[in-house]
Amino acid sequence: MHNKKRRGISPVIATVILIAIAVAIAIAVAFWAAGLTGAFTRFEKLEITSAYSTAADTIVLNVKNTGSSDATITNVFVNGIPIADFSPNGGVSASPSPSTLPRSVATGSEVTLTLKFDSELSHGVTYDIKVHTASGTDYPKAVVVP
Repeated sequence: MHNKKRRGISPVIATVILIAIAVAIAIAVAFWAAGLTGAFTRFEKLEITSAYSTAADTIVLNVKNTGSSDATITNVFVNGIPIADFSPNGGVSASPSPSTLPRSVATGSEVTLTLKFDSELSHGVTYDIKVHTASGTDYPKAVVVP
C-alpha cells in the first residue's frame, strides 16, 4: 500500500475565506436593513412654489410634493379661517374654490389650487394662506394682493 500525504488548505487561506464570507453577509444584511428603514421613514413635504393674485378675487397656489410619500390637501385657510368660511368683506363666502378638496398630491408632482372668492380682496393687503394636509401639517405662504 502506498501512503499518500494528505494536505488541506492552510490556516491563513481558511481565515481569509471566512472573513470574505462574513463581509459578504454583512453587506447583504446592511442593504436589507436600509430597505426596511426606507419603508418606515416615508414623509410628506409640500412646498408652495408660487402664490399670486391673478385678479381682485382670485389667488393661485402652485403646490409641489417634495417628500417621499403622497400627501392629501384637506383644507386651505385664509388668515386662519377655513376657505369655505372666509369672505373678504367679513360675511360668509357663497362658493369659494377649490371645490375639489380633498386633493391628493403624488410624490414629485405639482398641483394648482385656484382660490376664488365671492367678492374682491383688498388691494395692497397681505393674506396669510395655509395649506392643511390629512397628516395635520400646515404649509404657510403670504400673498400680497396688488
